[in-house]
Amino acid sequence: MSRKFFGTDGIRGIANREPMTATTALALAAAAGGHFRRGAHRHRVVIGKDTRLSGYLLEPALTAGFISMGMDVILVGPMPTPAIAMLTPSLRADLGVMISASHNAFQDNGIKLFGPDGNKLSDDIELEIERRMEAGIAEQELAGPRDLGRAQRLDDAPGRYMEFAKATFPAELRLDGLKIAVDCANGAAYRAAPTVLFELGAEVVPVAVSPDGFNINRDCGATAPETLATAVVAHNAHVGIALDGDGDRVRMVDEAGRIVDGDQIMALIARAWRRAGKLRGGGVVSTVMSNLGLERYLRSMDLALVRARVGDRYVVEDMRRHGINVGGEQSGHIVLSDHIATGDGLVTALQVLAELVRTGKPASEVMHLFEPAPQLLRNVRYQAGDGAAPLDAGPVKQAIADGQSRLGDGGRLVIRRSGTEPVIRVMAEGDDESLVAAVVESVCASIEAAAR
Repeated sequence: MSRKFFGTDGIRGIANREPMTATTALALAAAAGGHFRRGAHRHRVVIGKDTRLSGYLLEPALTAGFISMGMDVILVGPMPTPAIAMLTPSLRADLGVMISASHNAFQDNGIKLFGPDGNKLSDDIELEIERRMEAGIAEQELAGPRDLGRAQRLDDAPGRYMEFAKATFPAELRLDGLKIAVDCANGAAYRAAPTVLFELGAEVVPVAVSPDGFNINRDCGATAPETLATAVVAHNAHVGIALDGDGDRVRMVDEAGRIVDGDQIMALIARAWRRAGKLRGGGVVSTVMSNLGLERYLRSMDLALVRARVGDRYVVEDMRRHGINVGGEQSGHIVLSDHIATGDGLVTALQVLAELVRTGKPASEVMHLFEPAPQLLRNVRYQAGDGAAPLDAGPVKQAIADGQSRLGDGGRLVIRRSGTEPVIRVMAEGDDESLVAAVVESVCASIEAAAR
């Protein structure tokens, strides 16, 4: 069965347009509720959201769908995605739901689902939910009038998550004396992140912490770290932390305003955890998009880089398969499975801050561990209804083959269709920057021609 609704990270689209409508959200909740309803116990589902206006549209629709299947709904309001992953098993819920389009602009929204163990759903389960949505819910599957679910607000949910996050920071350390700028992207972590940093001892410079339903990710956060870099320099901060709209990814900035991506963060944590005897599996899991520089740096420490498909749930699958406890993506989705089963930007940042405290060195000395190989990524948009059609064209296939041949054994060319938007991503890297740029330009030109 082909996938109609789910992409690489849940369901996503323009708010109040299919599939991000109240009708589809209702059907999704009923289908997911039917799949996860097992046994005679009272079933529970946790629902969180980010700060988009359309959260008010989707939250009640999902709630109604789950209630119709006899599931009790626990509403936690604006919370980071990792908080839902943490709260789902903590509350013994059967399902967790996060309403968010992550790093996208406010007009988009999405729905991410977590199983009772706090992990994102497998492809097989997502396909089964889609099958149920397509078939419709039979009347006999609906809860009877006496068996409908109930909904309640969990007022202390933010505090539970903040205490969890603080507990991942080494108990013997404090952030006293550090001035930290934190950009919350006007998103789900706008309260939690500054509070956690303050309570651990830091002087906090909050950035983008005034959500209005429309300004999430707008010129701020992990996808626009230049805003944070400016704030770090202006306030003479020691370090900066940029989260995205739902708080599951992070990029950082040193005291000079230099931006640090997920590859450098994974290298730092791998080195620190290996030194402490905490690194398991003999390496790190990342994706095909991570820089060759990371792979070479890990190799210098006799550590492996396992490359997974793009998407943090695929990273997690390979982490489990290889017994590895550090993984992530260049974009800043970092998964530290000793603490949580999904990306958590705040928890990841705390591990980096712990290393700053331990070494007593400036961020510029601690957070830049390798020189990245020249790498270039470009996105080519196409008509959504065309699927992967541009990649099927003969001239495009030939341009890709020619590009890989030109890069040779010392370079890589990665072409992939985004699972969250109608975009084809073209990435090349190698030691010759001009050659990398030429290859990307040639491949993109061929895709654009085929997409017309």
